[in-house]
Amino acid sequence: METPQSYLMIALKMLGSLALLMYGMKTMSDALQKLAGPQLRHVLGAMTTNRFTGMLTGVFVTAAVQSSTATTVMTVSFVSAGLLTLAQAISVIMGANIGTTLTAWIMSTFTSFNVTDFVYPAFFIAIILIYNKKRRTVGDFIYGLAFMLLGLGTLRQTGIDMRLGENEALLSFFTSFDPHSFTTTLLFLFIGGILTMCVQSSAAVMAITMILCSSGVLPIYQGIALVLGENIGTTVTSNIVALSAGTQARRAAFAHLFFNFFGVCWVLVLFRPFIDMVCGMVGFDVTMTKETVSQAAFLGNVAKLSFVLAAFHTCFNLINTGILIWFIPQIEKLVCRVIKSKKEDAEEDTRLRYIHGGLMKTPEISVLQAQKEIALFAERIQRMYGMDRDLLELTAKDDAKDEFTKLFERIEKYEGISDNMEIEIARYLEQVSDAHLSDDTKAKIRQMMRQISEIESIGDACYNLARTMNRQQGSGKKFTERQYVELRNMMQLTDNALTQMNNVMKGRREDFRISDTIRIEEDINTLRGRLKAENIQSVNDHQYDYAVGTMYIDLINECEKLGDYVVNVVEARFGV
Repeated sequence: METPQSYLMIALKMLGSLALLMYGMKTMSDALQKLAGPQLRHVLGAMTTNRFTGMLTGVFVTAAVQSSTATTVMTVSFVSAGLLTLAQAISVIMGANIGTTLTAWIMSTFTSFNVTDFVYPAFFIAIILIYNKKRRTVGDFIYGLAFMLLGLGTLRQTGIDMRLGENEALLSFFTSFDPHSFTTTLLFLFIGGILTMCVQSSAAVMAITMILCSSGVLPIYQGIALVLGENIGTTVTSNIVALSAGTQARRAAFAHLFFNFFGVCWVLVLFRPFIDMVCGMVGFDVTMTKETVSQAAFLGNVAKLSFVLAAFHTCFNLINTGILIWFIPQIEKLVCRVIKSKKEDAEEDTRLRYIHGGLMKTPEISVLQAQKEIALFAERIQRMYGMDRDLLELTAKDDAKDEFTKLFERIEKYEGISDNMEIEIARYLEQVSDAHLSDDTKAKIRQMMRQISEIESIGDACYNLARTMNRQQGSGKKFTERQYVELRNMMQLTDNALTQMNNVMKGRREDFRISDTIRIEEDINTLRGRLKAENIQSVNDHQYDYAVGTMYIDLINECEKLGDYVVNVVEARFGV
């Protein structure tokens, strides 16, 4: 007879097994994404040329990382970063739902033998590789795989030890529900969804469902209802992480919810015929009971229930994808209608766009988010420089004092924004760098730290230009027409350098050359040298006074400094 203490130990064993399973899957997923971080980005970008290649990409990526949540969150992030369109993301998410069914097949296969026999050698190999710097990520993957297998094996053994099929209290609990009632189906669907939302892992809930069903405690129809609930619950993760993201990311997450909700609806309409069809495919007899056959025959039939659940999960997602893949444009229109974009002035929207708290759970992909944010930072700095050019034109007018003051205050505001953006991006990169990273990723983070520092210096230079023009405006002195022409020439050259920098920041490094930026900087230096010499001569010739000449050269020198900072940003981008 089981004592309360033994029940407590079994319960703790089950909870610990679930923890091992979830930890192993997360570790394995993170390791794979470290191994193929850049490749994953290119795969998702290049292999989504149409809805079918996008779907296949989702299948293979999810099968590799063993987590549809990881694939979905990555996809939502890529949409947020502008790397995937909403339609491409929807096709990838459809494929992710198919790819995640592999986990159920792994679980059902492992119920037929003791998987823990293979675990301990895997741990030994993994620890050797982890202490090898070059093979550390491979070691992490094997380590995660071993933990996942250990969790599955321990969970299976715990289920056997619990002798659920002999537990009268549990049996009476489940038999108290009318198996033919639609209300019972909805109740178990709700329970499956809530459990999945709580543990944030459909695989863990699927493992529990398999144990309950294969023990003969939970009827197959209620088990299938739990699986349907898991499909709804698993969409909550991507929707939660997308709440703080952009409109497109929220639309992609909502499309995931719609896809699974639609599937659940049509399955509920064809509930029993569809399940009976799947049971027939696997060879499970839904009419067999303990009373009608021998104990051995009954247990043999019940043992097939794990395969029934895996087969149902696969058939459900294959058919659902087969139906909805033809309606991706319509789904895109629907989610756009439900989640409307906010009307914002793009010029005044100065918030971080790509970095969001909790959005990314893998450092390798977080680096991509940070790079997109840095590129946006550089764009905003060029916008600030454009205000300097407008400010220069206002200094030439006699009746633009109020307009000048408003624009100068706006530039001051942008200076504060640039300081805050540098701090926020740097803080985000520091958090990412605390994780276990590959050497390449660590080098990228160092380059990004240098980029944001130099971009902020460009912002300081822009503010210094504005301050000098404000000083000139306050003095009541005007530049000569010749000085205005040369200042416009210098500022145009500097703007060309900023444009080149932004092209490099937004594009692929392979498509650009550092020499193009250096050539513009050399033109800036040449012009500055000529203007300095001409300024000295003009002051000596009394074409304008020394104070005007000083402010004029201060503007020229600040433009030249700005050009130097641009070169530093581009060199950091190239890793020079």
